[in-house]
Amino acid sequence: MQIEFAKKKLYLEDDDSLSDLPEKAERLFEHQLNNWKLASDGYRSLTSVQVKQFEFDNFTIEAHFNPGRIISSSAKVDAKSIEARPCFLCIDNLPVEQKAVKIINDYFLLVNPFPIFSKHFTIPSVNHFPQAIENEIGNMLIISSMLGKDNSVFYNGPRCGASAPDHIHFQAGNFGFMKIDEEYKDILNTYGRIIYEDDEQVTTAITGCLRNFISIESNNISKITAEFKRIYNVLNKDQSNFEPMMNIISSYNDNWRLLVFPRSRHRPSYFFEEGENKLLISPAAVDLGGVFIFPREEDFNKITKELIIDIFRQVTLSDDEFKYLSDKLNNR
Repeated sequence: MQIEFAKKKLYLEDDDSLSDLPEKAERLFEHQLNNWKLASDGYRSLTSVQVKQFEFDNFTIEAHFNPGRIISSSAKVDAKSIEARPCFLCIDNLPVEQKAVKIINDYFLLVNPFPIFSKHFTIPSVNHFPQAIENEIGNMLIISSMLGKDNSVFYNGPRCGASAPDHIHFQAGNFGFMKIDEEYKDILNTYGRIIYEDDEQVTTAITGCLRNFISIESNNISKITAEFKRIYNVLNKDQSNFEPMMNIISSYNDNWRLLVFPRSRHRPSYFFEEGENKLLISPAAVDLGGVFIFPREEDFNKITKELIIDIFRQVTLSDDEFKYLSDKLNNR
């Protein structure tokens, strides 16, 4: 695989560069905007994104009209469609203009040319393996700590908003863009219930803020990894061949904060409607983080507080299902 990297001249700089990952990411971002028209056009388009804010008790949900996200939001992710298209995260299929920075364990950093964030990165593996988090959560946490406090790293499950469910990858963007980044403490204090705590770790169940989710905070990567796998195993109670439906947001500022959003459905009923009732919305980590992305203006114009509540109700765990999860995690 190293030979393939060299052939395509994918790396922007030598692996032995002494600078840290945020500095490399900044140089990569500047290079791509200056040398790749698709990327420069994509980030220029962010200046015309329209925003609505909806206030709830102790938190905010934003709606963004971002037409550049039409490809991801409407992506066909059924097995037949995936088999019929080349994988756009495999090295051989990347545009010639696209460059990368190597991270760890075969992961590399790319600038996402269809951005949501003002700096939006995709982090695929060199290996074409299906999107599956169970054995990759440690890599996600390490990447999060390497990118540092200015970035959130997130994971969309193969049936939860990933537009490339056939290729393992993460994404990253500016910390603070997702509303939950800054509102987390207020949400925790208002809606959180600690279900496990020791000297190195706190696990909290958050319910009542439209999205039922689990947060794990720790400065011990082994403990947070073990706790995540406990959540995974409870969600995987049927032991099916499919990964439990979930989205994950990780951030790091001296310790890790891992937010796990269990899911009940991939897309709400509005996605499949026709005519006036249709909303092209396919919720993923960013939406669960408090920023709904609409690639069509007619959907952005129609969105209301009531629709936001119903979309979350349809795609996240019910209170009863979430109580089962939190009770299992509470029982040590």
